[in-house]
Amino acid sequence: MAHTKSGGSTKLGRDSASQRLGVKISDGGKVKPGEIILRQRGSKYLEGKNVKRGGDDTLYAAKNGLVKFTSTRKTRFDGTKRNVKVVNVITS
Repeated sequence: MAHTKSGGSTKLGRDSASQRLGVKISDGGKVKPGEIILRQRGSKYLEGKNVKRGGDDTLYAAKNGLVKFTSTRKTRFDGTKRNVKVVNVITS
C-alpha cells in the first residue's frame, strides 16, 4: 500500500499580492497633472513644488513638467535633524 490514506488540505499557497510600491517616474521624466510619481507607505519621500500627496501617501504631479529628486535636511519637532528626499515637478 504505497499511497496516502487521506490527502487533506495543504498548508502552502497563502501568499498575498504585492503592493507595487516604489518610484513610477524617475528623475528627469515628463509628467502631466494627476500622474503618479511614487507609491509609498509613510513619508520616505516628501512632496515638493507642484507635487501633492494622496491619502495613501502616494505622490502625484499637480502640473505639467519634469520630475526632480533632491535631498535636504529637515528639522523634527524635538530639534533633531534628518535627511529627507524631496520630489519636485519643474515646470518649463
